[in-house]
Amino acid sequence: MVPAGVELPDMTGLVPSATAIELPELRLDATYYDTDDLRLARSGITLRRRDGEPGPAWTVKLPFDVGGPVLARREIRFDGPVGEVPDAAADLVLASARTRDLEPVAHLTTIRRPIEIRDLDGRLLAEVVDDMVSVSGGRCPAGRFREVEIELRDPGDRSRQILDAAVLRFVAAGCITGSPMPKVIRALGKPATRPPDLVATPLAPDATLVGVVRHAVASSVAQIIRHDPGVRLGGDPEDVHHLRVGARRLRSDLRSFAPLLGRDQIAQLRAELGWLGTVVGAVRDHDVLAAQLAAHIASLPEVDAPAGAQLMRRLEDEAEDARAAMLGALRGNRYLGLLEALVHFAPELQVAEVPGLSFRSDAQLASNIARKPWRRLAEAVDALGPDPSDAELHQVRILAKRCRYAAEAVAPIVGPAASRFAAAVAEVQTVLGDHQDTVVAESWLRHAAAAVRSSGLAAGQLVALERSQRSELRAQWLDIWRAASSKKLRHWLRG
Repeated sequence: MVPAGVELPDMTGLVPSATAIELPELRLDATYYDTDDLRLARSGITLRRRDGEPGPAWTVKLPFDVGGPVLARREIRFDGPVGEVPDAAADLVLASARTRDLEPVAHLTTIRRPIEIRDLDGRLLAEVVDDMVSVSGGRCPAGRFREVEIELRDPGDRSRQILDAAVLRFVAAGCITGSPMPKVIRALGKPATRPPDLVATPLAPDATLVGVVRHAVASSVAQIIRHDPGVRLGGDPEDVHHLRVGARRLRSDLRSFAPLLGRDQIAQLRAELGWLGTVVGAVRDHDVLAAQLAAHIASLPEVDAPAGAQLMRRLEDEAEDARAAMLGALRGNRYLGLLEALVHFAPELQVAEVPGLSFRSDAQLASNIARKPWRRLAEAVDALGPDPSDAELHQVRILAKRCRYAAEAVAPIVGPAASRFAAAVAEVQTVLGDHQDTVVAESWLRHAAAAVRSSGLAAGQLVALERSQRSELRAQWLDIWRAASSKKLRHWLRG
């Protein structure tokens, strides 16, 4: 914040040889949109239309997890007319807005005095803006405030030097530092600074089992909502992966904690999470398959490279269809209704007493909860013959995942022993997951070879590579299982 009468200092020399170039004054008129209960603002998201600068007028800003004096947000711009939020922009914030409509909540007029910080070669290092903001309309009381921001443009080591030097000069001139805050949040005031509907607060060292259950549920729901925009943008396959993991982990945790929650309370949620995991999983499976086949196709003889490229094009077409189906589901009422139910379920979650177990300590009860998925996993492995089928190993992998999730969920109460056990079981899950990937790849290649002309020879070579990899994984997994199932690692499960 800049108190009245403060003159900004000279910005020349923030780093050696840097120059400060004052640019012409700008007038920026922005209308901000949100739900009636400010779901976007409370989640650190802004949606606005701003006129007075080049480029698309509509902007969505999504938060990154960055602490200190830096406000880091991803900015995505859209074209669109005045007064009508573009569909693509509304889609990007749908997981936070959910079932509420978007409406204008504030109008801000900013008189901006920009200053560019450039090095001797003319490269833009940073931009300092001195903004006088007038607030009107929407839900905001009329008012004015002034603030100075510095936007770093250079990705190198000089960024921190520039920021530190600028802050020192601002403070010396009389400016007041504070937690970074978007202008619209400052304009909307206290209602916009309230926490979002769902907060996965860190667990205290003396956390109770009730707290652990609530934390596990809230963390997974928050993970789904946090990665939803990235899934829609499609730039990073890891967003799809993390959203699916959030849905699958939550479904597994609800299963593990069912004795405490009441099965009727969670049956519908688990069914809907299963549906979501399937929809998103189809895209993730294509991402994994594409990465695996691309590596193997690169090893084919040059004469078979065109056929390999044909196979990849077919896979890309299938991936586009899977993505279109996923996006259709994420824009539908079923998904939005599930998110709304989960957001309200997490903070209102009630844990019931378990007959016959109420006398136990939280740690003992937590161990008892994790013991059940462990027993299912161990029994499934014990039932395997000397040459288990691919389907049997896939089922073991699913049970290993449930066991790992249960151990991770109770680790805050049980202690490091549960975390070490979970890490070991995760290795079982990984090796059998890699095994299943080869099974899926071979199946896909056999079907694709029948559909893509002249690809049979290339597909056959790729199948051979998948089978070779699968043989290696089959030779590894039992040793990894023996290590994970050792009494030393699972002693805490004895209750």
